[in-house]
Amino acid sequence: MENKTHNLADIDIAQAAEIRHINEVAAKLSLSEDDLEHYGKYKAKLPLSLLNPDKIEQSNLILVTAMTPTPAGEGKTTTSIGLSEGLNKIGKKTTVVLREPSLGPVFGIKGGAAGGGYAQVIPMEDINLHFTGDFSAIEKANNLLSALIDNNIQSKTHNLNIDPRTIAWKRVMDMNDRSLRQITIGLGGTTNGIPREDGFNITPASEVMAILCMAENFSDLKERLGNIFVGYTFDKKPIYARDLKAENAMAILLKDAIKPNLVQTLEGNPAVIHGGPFANIAQGTNTVIATKIGMSLSEYVVTEAGFGADLGAEKFFDIKCASAGLKPKAVVLVATIRALRHHGGAKKEEYNTPSVERVKEGFANLGKHIENLQKFGFNPVVAINAFPSDTDEEIELIKKRCADQGVHAVVARGWAQGGKGMTELAEAVVSTIESYQNNFQPLYDWDAPIREKIEIIAKEIYGADQVEFSKKAKLQMMRIEKLGFSDLPICMAKTQKSLSDNEFRYGRPENFVVNVREFEYATGAGFIIPILGQMMRMPGLPAVPASEGMSINDEGVISGLS
Repeated sequence: MENKTHNLADIDIAQAAEIRHINEVAAKLSLSEDDLEHYGKYKAKLPLSLLNPDKIEQSNLILVTAMTPTPAGEGKTTTSIGLSEGLNKIGKKTTVVLREPSLGPVFGIKGGAAGGGYAQVIPMEDINLHFTGDFSAIEKANNLLSALIDNNIQSKTHNLNIDPRTIAWKRVMDMNDRSLRQITIGLGGTTNGIPREDGFNITPASEVMAILCMAENFSDLKERLGNIFVGYTFDKKPIYARDLKAENAMAILLKDAIKPNLVQTLEGNPAVIHGGPFANIAQGTNTVIATKIGMSLSEYVVTEAGFGADLGAEKFFDIKCASAGLKPKAVVLVATIRALRHHGGAKKEEYNTPSVERVKEGFANLGKHIENLQKFGFNPVVAINAFPSDTDEEIELIKKRCADQGVHAVVARGWAQGGKGMTELAEAVVSTIESYQNNFQPLYDWDAPIREKIEIIAKEIYGADQVEFSKKAKLQMMRIEKLGFSDLPICMAKTQKSLSDNEFRYGRPENFVVNVREFEYATGAGFIIPILGQMMRMPGLPAVPASEGMSINDEGVISGLS
C-alpha cells in the first residue's frame, strides 16, 4: 500500500487496509476510467459534467455535526467516515463528502482531518499534506489579487485611485504563523511599492476558499471572484476585484481546484474531499459542487460541518443549503462522554476519568444542541463516539436524557470496528429518513435586516440575552447597507469552545451578552461576517507543535502524521 505508517498504537492500519486503485473505487459509483482525471494510482479529480440535478433531488443528504468540542475535537470526521462505511454495510450506496485538511492544524495541535482508527480516508498522508494542490491554487489566486492591488496603487498611469488605508483584502498562507497577522509592506524605496499596513490570514479563512466552496459552476466562480470587495477610492467609491480585471486570471489558477477529489475509505468505499474553510471564522463545510457530485452518484451522502452545531451546522443550513437549494434529510449529532465530562467541570487531565455526575451536569450542552437542531426541523440521531474510558452507566444516562428530548442515541464504534461498528447508527439514520420525520427549514430570512439576523442566531442558537455592537461595528453595518449587501446571510466568527462568545463559559451558558466587535464583508462568497470577541484569522502554533513528533525515513515512510 502507498502509505505504510499511520501512527496508531492500537490498530495496524497497514494490515487493515488494502488500498484499491482509484478506478476500482470509481466503479462503485458507476464511473469509468474516462470519467476521472488521475493524480497517481489512488487519487483523481471528478469533472463538473457529473452533476445531475435529477439524481441530486433523489439523493439523501445526511449532515454530521457535534456538541461544543474539547480542543482535540469529538470525532465528526471519524463518525462521518464510519457512518458511510456502516451505510454501505447495510446495502446503501453511500459516499462520504468531506473538507480538505489545512496544514496549520496538521502541524499545530489538532492533527490531520482524515478520520481515525478503522474509520479513515486514504491515502492519509497525501490528504493531510499537499493532496492535489487545491490549497496552493487558492493561495495563489488570493495573493494574485493582493499583488494586483498593490501594483495598481503603485502605477502612475493606470491606477484606480485606491485609498491604501481602506484595503480590506489580506494575503494568505496555509500555516499557523502568528507573526504575519499584522505586517508592513512596501518598504525599501520607491521601486518596492507604496508602504502600507497589511497582514496574512490562514488559507481556510480566505474569501477565495469561501467562494470556491459556494460556487455552483465555473461561471458562478468567476462572477463571485469579480464581486470581491477590495476597498474604497479616495473619493469613497467602492472597488471590487472586477475593477482590477482580476476574476479571469484568478479563475485560471482555480481551473483544476474547482474539481472535487475522489479518494477512498479504509473499506474501499468512495470519499469525495474538496475545499476546507474553518467553521469558527468561515462557513466550515466542503464545496457545494462536491456535495452535489456526491449526491449525483450515490443514494446516500454523508457530510460534516466544522466544530459544534452552533457554528458549522448553523452555517451549513442558513448559508450553504439556502444558497444551493439543498434539503438535508437527517442530522447526526456527535457527542463524547469526555466532552460531557468537560462541560460538567472536568479538567483536561480528568477527561478520561469516569464521572456520572459530571456527565449529568455536562449534558446541558448536548441538550442545547439538540434543541437547536430541532429549530431547523430535525430530530437528530445522537452518535456517542466511543472511547475506552466510557462506562455503561454514563452511556445509559445519555441515552435516557436523549430519549427525554425525543431523540435516539446510539453508541458509534467506527474508530475501533469500522463499518461493522456503525451499522446500528446507519440503521437509525435510515429509519429517520424513511419515516419522513425531518423537515428542514432555515432559521431566518435573508431579507431581514442585518441586526435582526445576528440577533436571531445569537439568541436562538447561542442562548444570549442580547447583542451589543461596538461603534466600529455600527459604522461598518451602515456601510454594508449602503453598499447594498444587507440581504446577505450571516457567517458568525466566534469561538468554537463555547456556545457564547467567551471561550471559558462551558456547558450551557445563560444570562450573557454577545459582542460584535467588527464586520468583514465576503461579498464574493455572498455573506457578511460579524466578528465576535478577539477571533484570530491567522492562528498560532502551540508551545509544543505536532510537527515535533513527526519523522520521515530514507524510504520516505512517514510517522507521527495523523
